Amino acid sequence: MAGRVMKCGVSRVWLDPARIADIADAITAADIRRLEMQGAIKELPVKGNSKSRSREALKQKRKGRRHGIGSRKGKATAGLSRKRSWIKTIRALRDQLDKVRASMDKKVYRQVYRRAGSGFFRSRAHLMTYLERNKMLRDLNVKKKA
Repeated sequence: MAGRVMKCGVSRVWLDPARIADIADAITAADIRRLEMQGAIKELPVKGNSKSRSREALKQKRKGRRHGIGSRKGKATAGLSRKRSWIKTIRALRDQLDKVRASMDKKVYRQVYRRAGSGFFRSRAHLMTYLERNKMLRDLNVKKKA
C-alpha cells in the first residue's frame, strides 16, 4: 500500500525498523501519508545503470578490439565478402613481397611476411613505405621496379 500511495515500486519503499509496530497498525492511505511525514516510511532513490562498462568497451573498440566473429552482425554469408577482401589483400601483399624478396635478408623477409599475415599492412603501398622507411631493402632499383 505504501508503494501505491508514494507512487513507486515496493522495492523502493524503506520502512524504519524501529517503528515496525506503528507501520503494522497503519491500514489507510492517510495513515501511510502520516508515517511518511514523520519519517517512518521513505521512498528510496531510483537506481541508475552505470556507463563505466560501456565506456570501457568503447575505448577498446576504438583500439580495434571486440570485432571478432561473435560481435559481427548480418547474414551468415556476410563473412564471405570479408574473407574475399582479405584474400585479395593478402595475395597482393605476398605477391609484392615475392618481387622484393631478392633485395632482403632472409630474416627480414620472414619478419615482414609474418606481419603481412597478421594484418599489419593495409596495402602494397603501405608495405613498400614500411620497407623503405625502415631501410629493409638493399637495392634501391627494386623499389622503382616493383
